[in-house]
Amino acid sequence: MIDEAMIRTLLKEQLPHLADLPLERFQGGWDNQMWRLGDELAVRFPMTPRAPLLLEQEHRWLPVLAPRLPLPVPAPVRLGEPTGAFPKPWLVTSWVPGSPADSAPVEDGPRSAAALAAFLTALHREAPADAPRNPHRSMPIHQHPDMDLHSGGFLSAEQIPALQAIWDDAVAAEPWHRPPVWIHADLHPANVLTAGGTLAGVIDFGDMCAADPAADLCAAWMLLPENAIAAFLDAHPLADAATVRRARGWALMRAFGLMQVGRAGELGQTGGKPTWTAGGRATIDRLLAGR
Repeated sequence: MIDEAMIRTLLKEQLPHLADLPLERFQGGWDNQMWRLGDELAVRFPMTPRAPLLLEQEHRWLPVLAPRLPLPVPAPVRLGEPTGAFPKPWLVTSWVPGSPADSAPVEDGPRSAAALAAFLTALHREAPADAPRNPHRSMPIHQHPDMDLHSGGFLSAEQIPALQAIWDDAVAAEPWHRPPVWIHADLHPANVLTAGGTLAGVIDFGDMCAADPAADLCAAWMLLPENAIAAFLDAHPLADAATVRRARGWALMRAFGLMQVGRAGELGQTGGKPTWTAGGRATIDRLLAGR
């Protein structure tokens, strides 16, 4: 069980100068549980089988990427060692202020489109040969299984034909033939922060990997008001016509994932996040509006 007493025990053993700072549980997260540590730090604890590797990847690679990124991101401070109190690695990072967009959505479209485009333009550079590969996000979209748009009962009968056309168009688009670039790989509403209705920070880089930038450009439909999507795409240098087509398919696939997690939360199932449903539905609406 992760509680304040256990965290203070770990800190006293490994980071005693931080052990007396205030601790506050942060409600959110999927692979990791996060606590705010004082005013400037956060501490994250893996909760899923894959989470320790994701924390280690953040600790290894985010310091390489962060200096060029124009939005605040959680800078790793220390990777904690497994102990008898907690038998997995854990991570201390800087605290990024703001509200998760699944509870405080982007409202200022123009400013947020510009901020997201600048962030992803800076991130989407050729990745080195030893950059992580993600079994899902690094896979080209045409290699993913066909989507069953009838599953889950998320869509109306009127929506399915148009969304099927978007999916078919995405998998038929010319693949990414250039070297893979760095991507965040998980830019859904719970992993970006807003302040005053504007995109203000990006968190949870555990899935970062080398891949097709379309797997990040899908964030346009997941995060931005519908009238700001075109401006974002116009501002990103890699958003050619084929990449945009693939990105729309990624957005559709990710929307289903958000709605599945949201449904689980509405049913009270472990790991479910009821606040994710709205983001999935908004993504679908934006895809349909732009078809």
